[in-house]
Amino acid sequence: MTAHIRKEPSKEHIGIATDIFKLVSDPTRLKILWSLLHGEHSVGELADEVGMQPSVVSQHLAKLRISHMVSMRREGTKIFYKAENEHVLHLIEHAFTQADHIRSGEHE
Repeated sequence: MTAHIRKEPSKEHIGIATDIFKLVSDPTRLKILWSLLHGEHSVGELADEVGMQPSVVSQHLAKLRISHMVSMRREGTKIFYKAENEHVLHLIEHAFTQADHIRSGEHE
C-alpha cells in the first residue's frame, strides 16, 4: 500500500494533527464520533449510545466542536450534531479498520 505523499508537514500541521489525535484518544469522544459515522444525532441520543449523562456528552461535544471535528444545529430545544466533514469520518473509520487488523492478526 502506498500512502498519499505530501510535502513534509510544518510545525503547525504537526501541532494540529497532535491535537486531533489527543481528542480522539479519549474513549468517550471516540464513541461519540463512531456514533456520528452513522449520521446526525441529538445530544440525548448520543448520551444513550455512549451510556453517559447528556451533560457529560455535551462537554465532550463542545471540545469536538471547538476543534472543528463536529458541527451542530438547533431544532427547537434540541441540538443535533454531525461530523464536521468527510475527513473526520475517514479518520474514525481508518482507526477502527486498523484496530480490526490488529485484532485479527493481519498486521503481521
